[in-house]
Amino acid sequence: MANKTMKVSENIPGPYFVDTDCIACELCVDTAPGHFKMTDDGQPHAYVFKQPQTDEEKDNCEDALGACPVDAIGNDG
Repeated sequence: MANKTMKVSENIPGPYFVDTDCIACELCVDTAPGHFKMTDDGQPHAYVFKQPQTDEEKDNCEDALGACPVDAIGNDG
């Protein structure tokens, strides 16, 4: 389960977030590219750049959350 006290700083405010356990596998970016991006710094990781607004977008983010192999995606909404 993702830890909301360990959110990466690039996340925009909202219910969905990525925490520091991210291993940069890019699965979330592939699953919900309209909401997740990868950093390109020395410690690559995913982050939420757009919170979902429609039911379809929420479903995509939930699919990414469920598929994350290290449970680094959370929904605290």
